[in-house]
Amino acid sequence: MTSLWPRIEPLLAGVEKPARYIGMERGSRVPHHGPGSVSWLLVYPDTYEIGLPNQGLQILYEILNERDDAAAERAYAPWLDLAAALREHAVPLFSVDTHRAAADFDIVAFNLSAELVYTNLLECLDLAGIPIRGSVRAAVDPIVVAGGHCTFNPEPMADFVDAFVIGDGEEPVGEMTEVVGTWKRAGRPGGRTAVLRELASVAGVYVPSMYDVAFDGPALRAITPRFADVPAVVDKRTVADLADWPYPREQLVPLIEVVHDRLNVELFRGCTRGCRFCQAGMITRPVRERPAEQVRSMVAQGLARTGYDEVALTSLSSADFSGIDGLVGDLVSDQIGCGNVGVSLPSLRVDAFTVGIASEIQKVRRTGLTFAPEGGSWRLRQVINKLITEEDLYAAVEGAYSQGWRRMKLYFLVGLPTEMDEDTLGIAELARNVVKIGKQYTKQASCTVSVGGFVPKAHTPFQWFGQNGTDELHRKITMLRDDLRKTAAQVRWHDPKATFAEGIASRGDRRIGAVIERVWRAGGTFQEWSEHFQLARWTDAMAAEGLDPDWYVTRHRSEDEVLPWDHIAAGLHRDFLWQDWQSSLAAHGLPDCRWTPCYDCGVCTDYALEHVVASTVAPAGGSQGTGQDLSHGGAVPVLLGPTRVAS
Repeated sequence: MTSLWPRIEPLLAGVEKPARYIGMERGSRVPHHGPGSVSWLLVYPDTYEIGLPNQGLQILYEILNERDDAAAERAYAPWLDLAAALREHAVPLFSVDTHRAAADFDIVAFNLSAELVYTNLLECLDLAGIPIRGSVRAAVDPIVVAGGHCTFNPEPMADFVDAFVIGDGEEPVGEMTEVVGTWKRAGRPGGRTAVLRELASVAGVYVPSMYDVAFDGPALRAITPRFADVPAVVDKRTVADLADWPYPREQLVPLIEVVHDRLNVELFRGCTRGCRFCQAGMITRPVRERPAEQVRSMVAQGLARTGYDEVALTSLSSADFSGIDGLVGDLVSDQIGCGNVGVSLPSLRVDAFTVGIASEIQKVRRTGLTFAPEGGSWRLRQVINKLITEEDLYAAVEGAYSQGWRRMKLYFLVGLPTEMDEDTLGIAELARNVVKIGKQYTKQASCTVSVGGFVPKAHTPFQWFGQNGTDELHRKITMLRDDLRKTAAQVRWHDPKATFAEGIASRGDRRIGAVIERVWRAGGTFQEWSEHFQLARWTDAMAAEGLDPDWYVTRHRSEDEVLPWDHIAAGLHRDFLWQDWQSSLAAHGLPDCRWTPCYDCGVCTDYALEHVVASTVAPAGGSQGTGQDLSHGGAVPVLLGPTRVAS
């Protein structure tokens, strides 16, 4: 491999932020490329500012570089200015660590955490000189891999990605390294097809070229393996014990300002709250907590190494972590040797937030507080299983205002199943009451209402629901905005047109790949950036492919319909999801199964779980407004091992 830096450096004088491309961050590695090792290029298909803080990429970057048989480097999607310069001067996409050409790596792996970055993946491949379609790649071309939450419906990107990692990636990347390394050292026998077939035998790895797809008119009929040794259903991979994976040990410290510019430490994975709209909560089950002492150690060492003065304790519901009050108290009171540290809990549930937590957080710095009631009425929150009452919300914000906060941010979804106008207007009522509570403590009390359009996701109870179209979402947002005029509550919203495009990409089948390619060829990169998004590119591409966007987006699905992701197993039984969908239509909520009898969703039985008593009470505020049964003493599911029982 040869460094492209002499050709890259002259181009950086003409781009907006050259520091995006130079590397050399604190925490970056010097990879050791050997003739027999497997080289990985880990790519985040968005800008450096968005991609560098990504925990998944940083974790795999460290794990791979610790191996004797692997070397890993990083790349991010170049902004439009550099992309144009690279094409003009015939310079390929490169790594930021050693500035080597992307096509020189054995594996190019993308993190797919949002559907609207799909076109950026094609842009990166094209800039690298790698054929964008896997069917025309040669044995010497890199193997293109993707991981992240979006891969739980891999079909829209199946034409472009050689192998998808479903679920936690810590273990599969090592096994994939061994497969590719053996094949490479043997002289690549059997060509590309042979190594892809071997990768298909790695648990949790889906290789789309090993499957045939059949359609019956517009409907998907089946996705079936082409060979007997290829699994009919690909089960996700699940890390059994987070204590075995204390990563990242050396968090990257960026050279320029990035989003989430702070130390991030993961508290736990998984969530059993059962919010029916939340794909992350469904596909990451079961809950696996990191030992509290390990969290303390990771925080102390991370702050000392990086120089940050703020730490974010991350998870899907950070306040649910066992002993969260004591942990936060230790951090802000210098009990672990940090001193003057701001603590943020980016994912806060209203019913788990206490005055105690608020008091501890504000001792050093009042970091931002965002609560997510999601629905504007109690009826709708029962539909979506977000079982928090108005009293829960008001108690949480009063606790925050009483400790000196002046601004609250509330996040809601519109376009949820069964939503009516009174539910939408309920958002405004909640916001006005939040401001009213705040005025009791400060005249500067304000509230920002952030509204997103709901997109049903794979492997959730709402996967059968047809989402609202753009006109209906516009109407609801306008109604809400008008109702909050001349109040201390501001409304911000996600573009309904982008929500519609996300619906195409998130629930599409393999035919949507041609649509994504057309959008990219029409200049549709950085589709998550409002200034570069145009819905017309998507609808024009659908029309050119003879596909009806409403058939994919706004149409309700039937129980027996074959879904594009049915051959991917997230651990949840399909009949459980269907029954939960029916329960939602009846506005029947289910409390967190950590504190109630098991609902048999499939995770506990299929992933070898047992229950142990972790505490005698639920987490702080955990039973408020939910009717949860705590009689069995708060049994917490613990993953014994990754073995999955055949279903």
